[in-house]
Amino acid sequence: MLEVTTNQFKRCDVVKANGRVDSGTAPELADAFNAIIEAGRYNIVFDMAGLDYISSAGLRVMINTQKTCKRWNRGEVILTNVPEKIYGALNLAGFVPLFKIYQDVTQAVGSF
Repeated sequence: MLEVTTNQFKRCDVVKANGRVDSGTAPELADAFNAIIEAGRYNIVFDMAGLDYISSAGLRVMINTQKTCKRWNRGEVILTNVPEKIYGALNLAGFVPLFKIYQDVTQAVGSF
């Protein structure tokens, strides 16, 4: 079960996910990111506070979104409120250096 909400701010959009991102729910997450990108907005904060689990399919969505946002220096995906076990998965996959990570949403939004 995955619940994805998005909030648009002046300089970025915040995507908040609650639940599990696996091969069944990763497309929902991708749809949320793609809707923002298709609107011509490339600064995204991914609030992971409510995530219990993220699979390789979810990690792939994050990487593909990051590549799209960073292309031609348009923007980037920033992570916030990353749970310890998910940080462990990101670290294991070698993804930690690919994302800026902030402790809270306010800091992340303020970084744009």
